[in-house]
Amino acid sequence: MLVSLPHLLLFLFSWTWGTLAATPSHEEVVGNFFSKNGTPGSTSNHTNNWAVLVCSSRYWFNYRHMANALGMYRTVKRLGIPDSNIILMLADDAACNARNSFPGSVYANPGRGLDLYGDNIEVDYRGYEVTVENFIRVLTGRMEPSVPRSKRLLSDAHSNIFVYMTGHGGNEFLKFQDNEEISAFDIADAFEQMYQKKRYNEILFMIDTCQANTMYSKFYSPNILATGSAEIDQNSYSYENDPDLGVSVIDRFTHYVLEYMERINKTSHESMADLFAYYDPAKIHSNPGVRSDLFHRPLSEVRITDFLGGVAHAEVDTNTNARTEMDGAWAWERLGGARVKAPRVPAEDPDVAKDTPKARQWRDARAWGGVLLVGALVGWVGWRK
Repeated sequence: MLVSLPHLLLFLFSWTWGTLAATPSHEEVVGNFFSKNGTPGSTSNHTNNWAVLVCSSRYWFNYRHMANALGMYRTVKRLGIPDSNIILMLADDAACNARNSFPGSVYANPGRGLDLYGDNIEVDYRGYEVTVENFIRVLTGRMEPSVPRSKRLLSDAHSNIFVYMTGHGGNEFLKFQDNEEISAFDIADAFEQMYQKKRYNEILFMIDTCQANTMYSKFYSPNILATGSAEIDQNSYSYENDPDLGVSVIDRFTHYVLEYMERINKTSHESMADLFAYYDPAKIHSNPGVRSDLFHRPLSEVRITDFLGGVAHAEVDTNTNARTEMDGAWAWERLGGARVKAPRVPAEDPDVAKDTPKARQWRDARAWGGVLLVGALVGWVGWRK
């Protein structure tokens, strides 16, 4: 059966177009690689994790609040979040208090088997630096130029942030050092500023204080998961006392959260639904709450390590201007929250700049199309003779 030249050309065009359409782009290849080789079962698309841990109470008799924050600090570090991505705010320093029978140490149980303070701790805001203003500035990034990087929350649109607060509070407020208060409206508006400025991907907000659940009642920004230790008109109770210290050493809600966290590691598949199911009002002596209506993922698919662990995902960004900051002959590219140095391809070199995977695909398709076209023309001329 003879084929006319127009039909042959139409066939060649269709074949070439189909080949190009079926060939994945460079971005698709990279995306497929990370989806196949990433953490199994994880549905999060964040590339870096941060933690903001706040103890807002001062004075020795609030020892347990400092132990609460330090217990969370130890946990997030153990699960992979580095000190560079943790903002630790302690309104007082129980380790150096003159009443401390064990100077330089903070313990969360009477047996004193684990020192939460030790030598490997970085307190970013200490004493009278822990104020409502500084906390809001940390969240929103509205800092004076003189503030060092270690005191800044350098998050972006791909950051998951764990915010933990503990202290004395009430209906829609938390006290800072008995001098001032932060309200539920203040935190809600700060989170909205963060959302507008693309400073987070998802937020886990956890608070341990009396009537804690009222503190997240005013949230209205997307992708925020919140949990607290007690309902309105309920207190948050301490767990254990140490007779040698003469004070309570940890609160019940935080104790049971940390107890659960001790069973997981960096590669754990435990979900936030598993953690929330572990809450036992009979043990905590109050009714912990969870608010997930602003959150877009099912809690059973949200890994605990999505917030309290470290990540090592690469960020694929096709926007060159947003991706790189030119520094001489080098470009700084973000990789999993860290910054690595990579050689820059000069945009002014057309022979190099145009040598992309997509350009090579087009060249190969044109070359094969040309060979087939020439062959078809030669065959058609021979048949006409």
